[in-house]
Amino acid sequence: MVCTLLFGIVFSGCTDLEVEFNDSYYVEQTDEGFTKVDVEAVLISAYSRLNSIVGSSFSGVSGLNEQTSDELMIPTRATDWGNGGVHRLLHAHNWDAAHNDILSVWNDLNVGVYYCNQILASNPTTLQAAEAKTIRAYLMYHLIDLFGQVPFREVDQGVDEDPAVWNRSEAFDFAVGELEAVMNDLPDGGPDVEDPTKMSKAFVHALLAKFYINKAVYKSANPAGPYTFEAADMNKVVAHCDAVQSYGYELEENYFDNFNKNSRKEKILTFTKWWNGMWIWPQLHNSQGGWNGATTLGSFYDKFETNDKRLFYSPDGGRGFGLLEGLQTKSDGSTYLNRSGEPLVFTKEVLLTGNADFEGIRVLKYDPNSDDGFVLMRYADIRLLKAEAILRGATATNGETAESIVNELRTIRGASNTTVNLEMLLDERGRELYWEGIRRSDQVRFGTFSTTTWEFKDVTDDNLVLFPIPNLAVESNPNFTQNPGY
Repeated sequence: MVCTLLFGIVFSGCTDLEVEFNDSYYVEQTDEGFTKVDVEAVLISAYSRLNSIVGSSFSGVSGLNEQTSDELMIPTRATDWGNGGVHRLLHAHNWDAAHNDILSVWNDLNVGVYYCNQILASNPTTLQAAEAKTIRAYLMYHLIDLFGQVPFREVDQGVDEDPAVWNRSEAFDFAVGELEAVMNDLPDGGPDVEDPTKMSKAFVHALLAKFYINKAVYKSANPAGPYTFEAADMNKVVAHCDAVQSYGYELEENYFDNFNKNSRKEKILTFTKWWNGMWIWPQLHNSQGGWNGATTLGSFYDKFETNDKRLFYSPDGGRGFGLLEGLQTKSDGSTYLNRSGEPLVFTKEVLLTGNADFEGIRVLKYDPNSDDGFVLMRYADIRLLKAEAILRGATATNGETAESIVNELRTIRGASNTTVNLEMLLDERGRELYWEGIRRSDQVRFGTFSTTTWEFKDVTDDNLVLFPIPNLAVESNPNFTQNPGY
């Protein structure tokens, strides 16, 4: 008999929250458990856990990173989008250790880590092992970033053993070491690869750039800082960013082609499918449905210049992409109508509760009729990371400065040249990468997440730079120490 393991709740035993493996995954079984799995089948499952990044209806990693930030909220509209207050609690920074979305993300990430451990214990090929280790490091990156603690169970541990719990620094060292070790066992990657959903050298370089830009955060004795960014670490960021560039990536001239089938110039890693409406388009703007709840904030909308191509794009003179504000028109000049039969006008003004369906600026980045997967890592992000590393003390390479990198991007996006400093760069990362699931992490690193306020978020609590370890996990494993403030 094979006992199912409680993956997400640190594998303490068999409960109603268990996730079962299909019996066909096991190729050798014993009364105590298993020794090997079908590596290819479980590797497919491990890749599928990248869905925990995308989530569904804002419930994944991206949802936690965006709903808690200064660029997205999900207000209630009449009786819609109440959902027991889960969205409002995240935006207002009033969550606790019992919040279901936090538990769901925790579970999904840890399930994926355990899948990878099983692959590595089952005689994988060199390539399969490299893929599993890279996926595991990517999932750990999010555990480190969101929770600051990572449970780790070896496959040969019994279900009655409590997994070890690594702190942020220990998990950082492990994941970075793994990535550096497997680099040469993966294919190169690049914009011309047949399948951008697979792990590659280019993605490993990109992920290492992410790790090293955040090293000061993850190694800090105080999770809320202040952070000390070492020049040696920033030089590693630059080196990894340059390595990504060497695979042939370049900035896409039409910004919104990054989110359809028209271009792969910037796509370093994508997930095979994105959930209907995940990054959101109004139901009135397409024939495939979609969520009509989320909105960006007026203060975030105001960060854009009017000529910035990232703000709004209309390929046919009607339905638009970007930040949808004001009267919504069709290509024939007629207007869309709201539920009351009046012209549809999306307003900057929106409340956290009690809104009509038309209140709030909507955001549509992905073309629902041209799906090429959800973008998990994009080249423009890497370019901005290089600029940031230079501002934080790295030695510039290739004759580039932080200002030249940012203004090259802004010129392509139709925005004016500007002086570049850290405050401006945080805003620029918002303009370029809005609703791509990373904003909270950026705000933590730049020191604004817990120290500033924005619409309907007036809490300033340094403890909130980390989410709580879910109550069920803490109760299951004495090796956990609940994060401060919870």
